Amino acid sequence: MTPIGNDAARQAFIAAAEGTSLHHAWLLSGPEGVGKGSFARDMALRLLATAIDGRSRMRGDIADDHRAAALIAAGAHPDYRELVRLPKDPDKPDQDIARSIKIDQVRTLQPLFATKPALSSRRVIVIDAIDDLERPGANALLKNLEEPPVGTIFLLVSHSPGRLLPTIRSRCRQLRFDPLTDAEVATVVRAELPETEAAEVAALVAAADGSPGRALAYAGLSVAALDRDLSEIAETGDLDNRIRSRLAKSLAGKTAQPRYAMFLDRSPALIAATARTRTGPALRDALDAYDKARALASMAPALSLVAETTVFEMAGLIARLAPGRPGG
Repeated sequence: MTPIGNDAARQAFIAAAEGTSLHHAWLLSGPEGVGKGSFARDMALRLLATAIDGRSRMRGDIADDHRAAALIAAGAHPDYRELVRLPKDPDKPDQDIARSIKIDQVRTLQPLFATKPALSSRRVIVIDAIDDLERPGANALLKNLEEPPVGTIFLLVSHSPGRLLPTIRSRCRQLRFDPLTDAEVATVVRAELPETEAAEVAALVAAADGSPGRALAYAGLSVAALDRDLSEIAETGDLDNRIRSRLAKSLAGKTAQPRYAMFLDRSPALIAATARTRTGPALRDALDAYDKARALASMAPALSLVAETTVFEMAGLIARLAPGRPGG
């Protein structure tokens, strides 16, 4: 699929790669889900293919059977490493992912750095995301950024660059990625989910807030139906607790975990969107509800709060937005 969005960032990196001297460390910063990780992996392939072929492969297609592409796909390229959060249980790769990238993962790079690249003059390290790197690992990586191994390019994905060690940021050239337009997000969604109905595509785009990654993560979770429920609570106050009680029960089961996570994400966003339409005391009250909703959404997973109780409480904050209600 042709890359969509953030053309300026892509062209800036390609120009640098085709120049006489490519900086050794790049910080790919911007909101989560806008394509930074995909960009890093695409550029890693192009850099390694260019080094093997002896001519620029930074533009155009690279065949799947190209040596660099085939080796990366097989997880066997000797000059490519990718650090991400790993599953706690190797037998359940899609569940219970570790909260951080461990220092032991950074240490696995050191034998690599003790030798020259194997297939060409270049190797590439992708870390997605460096925000997830625990502090000892960040300190260990910093030594490599300060004294970069010969021929090594670091592509570091960051959703919150302000939280990184200043010494890491100072060693990197920053490449900024912005949210995509609704039209660009819709293009990605239609390409990845061609069977999705138009109404659900529109709901996914609205929920994405410029992040195709978020839209795709919500796929299959009936975001349109959830948004209708939340909007009705905000408009009517749900005086008989009918909607919030139904949501609390339906989102409390173990199989409902993905939709519960979406509910925690969407609820503060809906309150924030409502706040932008208000002024005076109504704005103040909406912002207060937003602060409480955001705190609850953050605490619920961290403290393993009871889902049913959390949903009911969050829906109550949304109900405060209703005209005629306290804070509405």
